[in-house]
Amino acid sequence: MEDDCRPLLNSEQTAESFSHRGSTDSLDFRNKRPFHVEPRNIVDDDPQERVSAEAAILNSRVHYYSRLTGSSDRLLSPPNHVIPAQEEIYVYSPLGTAFKVTGSDSSSKNPSIITIFAIWNTMMGTSILSIPWGIKQAGFTLGILILIFTGLLMLYCCYIVLKSPKNIPYVDTSDWEFPDVCRYYFGKFGQWSSLVFSMVSLIGAMVVYWVLMSNFLYNTGQFIYNYANNVNVSDSEFGTNGSERVVCPYPNTDPGGNLTFSTLLLSDSGNKTSDGNSFEHWWSKTNTIPLYLIILLLPLLCFRSASFFARFTFLGTISVVYLIALVTIKAVHLGFHLEFHWFHPTQFYVPELRLLFPQLTGVLTLAFFIHNCIITLMKSNRNQENNVRDLSVAYLLVGVTYLYVGVLIFSAFPSPPLFKDCIEPNFLDNFPSSDVLVFVARSFLLFQMITVYPLLGYLVRVQMMGQIFGNHYPSFFHILALNILIVGSGVLMAKFYPNIGSIIRFSGATCGLALVFLFPALVHMISLKRQGALRWPSALFHSFLIVLGIANLLAQFFM
Repeated sequence: MEDDCRPLLNSEQTAESFSHRGSTDSLDFRNKRPFHVEPRNIVDDDPQERVSAEAAILNSRVHYYSRLTGSSDRLLSPPNHVIPAQEEIYVYSPLGTAFKVTGSDSSSKNPSIITIFAIWNTMMGTSILSIPWGIKQAGFTLGILILIFTGLLMLYCCYIVLKSPKNIPYVDTSDWEFPDVCRYYFGKFGQWSSLVFSMVSLIGAMVVYWVLMSNFLYNTGQFIYNYANNVNVSDSEFGTNGSERVVCPYPNTDPGGNLTFSTLLLSDSGNKTSDGNSFEHWWSKTNTIPLYLIILLLPLLCFRSASFFARFTFLGTISVVYLIALVTIKAVHLGFHLEFHWFHPTQFYVPELRLLFPQLTGVLTLAFFIHNCIITLMKSNRNQENNVRDLSVAYLLVGVTYLYVGVLIFSAFPSPPLFKDCIEPNFLDNFPSSDVLVFVARSFLLFQMITVYPLLGYLVRVQMMGQIFGNHYPSFFHILALNILIVGSGVLMAKFYPNIGSIIRFSGATCGLALVFLFPALVHMISLKRQGALRWPSALFHSFLIVLGIANLLAQFFM
């Protein structure tokens, strides 16, 4: 009877044979012999499309023959020369789909150092310009502590997101992103809510870009005009007259207060003259520059493909490195200006602990935000077992960069004669347009943002149109209408409320509530509960994360 139960061609199952079982990302074509579906048997070119009935029959046939021999027996394995090329190999899933195998060639993977700096480069964005302002709002000592604490929390939540697909049993999650995980646990609600909050982060970033591009284009044009016409910049701004000139564009007569909406509306007062034909009349930071950008950027947003602009992503690294060098040079020339007053402001200094600290937490939520693409970035890591280490090192580098820029700008800001409260949401605004080093920084950042802005618009279009219409480019008029809405929001904010600090903190706290705190914590607790491993300390801690996310968002409305 025992002989009747044995396979026709028996082989011993060794530990080595079980070690060959794994995901398709680590497929070895010589040892695993994946199921091959001929290209003509694929219903559509999309790897996730349903396979034909012929392919399903072929799959059943392969499963039948696989029962004749153990996986470690090479007797019935096809020879090497009949295995199709890598780009022709498809793996059949029990879910009824056929997808291409992503090769295991180690040369296509990145070493840890490349992965770490890819995360660093992706996370470094416009938020770095607002870190000194955020530290000023929270107070110097409290700001540093909040930056470290928020970075650790964001790292842990990012770790939860990274491991979340691996905790789903019996499902192939090799090509999943976090919205797919949310859909698995929360259904359509999780899918659409994650999409909405992802749109908030992307569109918020595009609005910030529009405000900054208006700012940089204005100051760049002002520098060129003054240089070409030998215009000496007058000392009309409230600032210092040393070798390293620092200005306070909108001096706050109440050092302990906050920048108000009415103050921002006066930001363009220095550009206006009674002469309607003057350069200042047609080159206004809030009245004309945001409209000029439409002529350049709206056509770029309508491109069907954004591959051309992806070639310029290296400019982001150059811009950040240059900013770090600029901050270092300015700090060396200006020196440190610090006094410690714990709770009460003085004439020139802010207290070390301020109640406006939620403004910094909102900015940092977006500054450390990479949760919606971390899974994709880590897939290219050559040594997958080092993912957690590499992610931690990347967050450490990002935190050190933010600390370096924030602490140096705050410490070097010359007080007296200026108030520390003069530090702007974009710290480059504290330097005059005639500063050559700052002019170079603004020019770099302007060109970088002009190339990145269409990429962000492309991501918005792909996610939104793909979910609503099932097509990334349903028609030119659909794309044009979407782009007009995005551009319009940027123009309105650049004209009426060009405070990038507030825009960043609101968009960061909003998308962070869902994609950083709420969904990762819920996914982790549900996964542990299904495994029977959820304990009350873990439940309390992850519930506390959700409460922090809600409090972070609500606090932005009271600052």
